[in-house]
Amino acid sequence: MSCKTFASTVSLECAALGYPGASPALERVQLHLNAGERVALLGGNGAGKTALLQTLVGLLPPVNGRVQIDGRDVTGQPTRAVEAGAGLVFQNPDDQLFGTTVWEDALCGPQNQGHSPADSAHRVEHALRQLRMLELRDRPIEALSFGEKKRACLAGVLAMQPSLLLLDEPSAGLDPLGELAFLELIASASGPGRATLLLATHAVDLVPLFADRVILLAGRSIVADGPPREVFRQSALLCSAHVRAPWAAELWLRLNERLPAATPACHPEMPLTLAEAAARFALRV
Repeated sequence: MSCKTFASTVSLECAALGYPGASPALERVQLHLNAGERVALLGGNGAGKTALLQTLVGLLPPVNGRVQIDGRDVTGQPTRAVEAGAGLVFQNPDDQLFGTTVWEDALCGPQNQGHSPADSAHRVEHALRQLRMLELRDRPIEALSFGEKKRACLAGVLAMQPSLLLLDEPSAGLDPLGELAFLELIASASGPGRATLLLATHAVDLVPLFADRVILLAGRSIVADGPPREVFRQSALLCSAHVRAPWAAELWLRLNERLPAATPACHPEMPLTLAEAAARFALRV
């Protein structure tokens, strides 16, 4: 989706992070993202997902720690974080859209990066075309639907060609088909050779469709960090984090609790998607 051919590494180590004047959202944080990883950030309401994203992009300074993007210290400095390649899409699009039209809003980022008018226009056109929004380029922001506003926010960030894409509940408020389409667009913008992705979400059924790693937050801590199939097997941790496994996995776990071990339905590899579940059930025929 972007013409960049690299992704950023990320490192965060701190004693605590959170909002000024409030109790820490997370404590004793050690987080490292490899270049090109697609990572889902899960946790209940108030678990610290938004605070973590805002810390990585420099909007919140951590306590006794530092944030590095590609080895560059960006702690508490959003301008430096953006220069290092970070791009954050907020949960509420109205917090991010300031231009009069879709085109003008998306143009702000490349222009503020110092690109020429021609280069900025090329970047915006490319982002809008890939997000299937080119026909909306002259539409006033206030005339957009909620889903269109979400895509407009993403277009503005992608026009800056980030090497680190940070997304806060990008599918929240979208209908089921809309959230699936939005996640497919995000997946095409990230991964090896593209941007590193850290995406905070409650949409656990979509996580196996894009993530190769899951980070689980609970009790002011990172309580699990690993491949989706491993994290979603840890029922007790999921419960403590107010998170469930994808429905396909939940169904499989409950069936296997009720069936004898020798039943063909039992399988050592838990399905995470409907397609995987259908393939497992086919083994019973």
